[in-house]
Parts: sequence; C-alpha cells; structure tokens
Amino acid sequence: QVQLVESGGGLVQAGGSLRLSCAVSGRTFSTFATWFRQAPGKEREFVAGIRWSGDYIYYADSVKGRFTISRDNAANAVYLQINSLKPEDTAVYYCAARYWSAGLYYGDSNNYNYWGRGTQVTVSS
Repeated sequence: QVQLVESGGGLVQAGGSLRLSCAVSGRTFSTFATWFRQAPGKEREFVAGIRWSGDYIYYADSVKGRFTISRDNAANAVYLQINSLKPEDTAVYYCAARYWSAGLYYGDSNNYNYWGRGTQVTVSS
C-alpha cells in the first residue's frame, strides 16, 4: 500500500514559481511516482514521473524545460518544481503512484493504483 498527500499549491502570478510536494508513506521500493494535473473541463493529463530509484524520469512535452520532478528518499517525498508559470498551468495537481512495470505506459492515468487528493494551482495573468 502507498499513501500520498500533496501540498504546496496556491495562487501565483504568471512567471512565478511553485514547488509542489507529495509525501509518500508505505512501500516506496520499486515505486513509480508521477504528477498529473486536471484543469476545469479537461481530462486529467500526465505531467512528470520518476522511478523511486531515480533512473527513469519522464516529462510531458508541454512542460519540458519548466517543470522538474525529483524525489528525496530520506524524506519519502516527491517534488515538482514549476517555473515560469503560465495561466494554462492552472489545474488541480495530483500525485499518483504504482509499482514499477516497464510494460505499462507512464502517461495513462488508468495505470495508477494510488492517488492523492490533489493540490490547487492557480496562475493569474
């Protein structure tokens, strides 16, 4: 079992930065942790993912160069650093996790067993 709790969202002006945190409890060995986001009226979309060992990292094309995912083994946490925020980044950001399987597509939300409740990010123009 894995439990996930997000924090760090808020209201920020365009061009600003935020760091989202996801506290992970339970099994972390061989876990793949990701961030998804869901804007109003839109489907949930993959943002970034990292294998707990740190050897696999993926980003959505739309966030490459602005978002950085990382994990802290000692703190049992996964982070998402978001820079140069844009109004279109406004969404609820969810932390999700599953046990690592190279055969499963990381960008499909249906492949994740564990989800946090989300944290709201609002970017004003």
